[in-house]
Amino acid sequence: MRDIVITLIVFGSLPYILSKPYIGVLVWSWLGYMNPHRLAWGFAYDMPFAQIVAVTLFISLAFNREVKRIPVTGLTVLWGLFLGWMCLSTLQAVYPDGAQTMLVKVFKIQLIIWITMMVMVNRQRIELLLWVIVVSIGYFSIKGGVFTLVTGGAFRVWGPTGSYVEGNNELALATLMVLPLMWYLRGVNTNKWVRHGLLLSIVLSAVSAFGSHSRGALLAGLSMAFFLWLKGVSGMRKIVAGIAIVGSIALLAAFMPDSWHERMGTIQTYEEDASAMGRINSWLFAYNVANDRFLGAGFEPWSPEMFAIYMPSSKTAHAAHSIYFSVLGEHGWGGLILFLLILWIAWRTASGIIREVKGNSDMEWLAQLARMLQVSLVAYCTGGAFLSLSYYDLPWHIISLIVIGKVIAQKSKPEFNPSFVKS
Repeated sequence: MRDIVITLIVFGSLPYILSKPYIGVLVWSWLGYMNPHRLAWGFAYDMPFAQIVAVTLFISLAFNREVKRIPVTGLTVLWGLFLGWMCLSTLQAVYPDGAQTMLVKVFKIQLIIWITMMVMVNRQRIELLLWVIVVSIGYFSIKGGVFTLVTGGAFRVWGPTGSYVEGNNELALATLMVLPLMWYLRGVNTNKWVRHGLLLSIVLSAVSAFGSHSRGALLAGLSMAFFLWLKGVSGMRKIVAGIAIVGSIALLAAFMPDSWHERMGTIQTYEEDASAMGRINSWLFAYNVANDRFLGAGFEPWSPEMFAIYMPSSKTAHAAHSIYFSVLGEHGWGGLILFLLILWIAWRTASGIIREVKGNSDMEWLAQLARMLQVSLVAYCTGGAFLSLSYYDLPWHIISLIVIGKVIAQKSKPEFNPSFVKS
C-alpha cells in the first residue's frame, strides 16, 4: 500500500511540476530529505523517483516563461569556483572511478540547489521549501523523540535508510540544523495550533538529538541552543527563554541513562576511545595528503593502501568524519580555503540581510529567517567537525536561501538596481 501511495504522489505531481518548476524543487527535496520510498517494502523501494522528478523539472525550466536568473554575488562566485576545484581534483584523483561516481552524485545535488536559487524567489516559495525540509527531517526526529522517551533513552535514534543521514550521528546533526527552521516557522505563523505543534516538534526533536547518543551532537546542540537564544528571542523574553533552555538541557541530561553519560564522558578522555582516535588518525591522514598533493587525492581516498602511505601508524583506515578534513584530504588546501570562505561569507551575507531590512516592517520576516539560517550554520559548522557531511544537501540549501534572501533584501530597497543579478 505504501508503494502505491508514494508512486501516486510522485507521478501525480509531475503535471504540476511541468507548469511550475518550483514544485519540482519541493518534490525533489521531499524525496531527498525524507526518502519516503525507503519506507516502503515493494517496487517503490528502488524506483528512481528523484531522477524522474529532476528530468520533469528540467523540461519545465526549458518551457516555462517565468524569468529565471542565477544571482551573481561574491558568494555564488566562490561557490562556483569550489565546484570547479572539485572537478580538477577529480581529474587527478587517486581512485578515478570512485571519484567520478562521487562527483556525479555531488553535482546532481548541486544542480537542484542552484535551480533552487533560480525559482524559489519569494517568501511563499521559501516557506514552502522550509516546510518540506522541516516535515521531512521532522518525521524522523519527532518519531525519534517519542522513541527516546518511551525507551528511556536506552537505544539510539537512526535516520532513513540509504540517505546521507542514515547514521545516528548524521540524523542528530540534521535535526539540530532543522530546529532553527522550525523556530522561524513558528515565529511567523499566526495559527495557534500550528505554533503549538511546532513547539512540540522542537521539544521532541531536541530529545531525539539527545537520543542519538552522539557526542558531536551534544557539542553542536549546546552551540545551537546558545545562538538560538542569542538570535531567536529578544527583550525580557531572553531571560525566560534562557532559563527554559538551560532547564530543558539539564532535565534531558538527567533523564538519559548511564550509558549515555558514560559515552558523553569520553569527550574528556578521547585518547582512550578507539572511535575518537580513529577520527584523529584520519585528520592527520588528510593533513599529510594535502601537504603532498596540491589538489588533494580526489573523492573517496580513504583506503588502507593510502593510509599505509600517508598515515602508516594507523592500524585501520577511516573516513574523515569531519566536513573540514574531508574537504582537505579530497581537495587539498585550496579546496578547504574555498569551502571555509563560502561558510564565512554566507554568515556575513546573512548579517548583511539583517542590516539591510532593519526598520522595514514588511521585511521583518526576512531578518528572522536570516538569523535562523545563521543558527543552522552554527549547528552544521560545530557538529560537522566530527562528521563527513561536506556534500549533504541541507547546508547547501541553507546557503542558497541566504543568497535568495540577499536578492530579496536588495529588491526591497528603493534604490534597487536589477542589473546586479545576471542570467
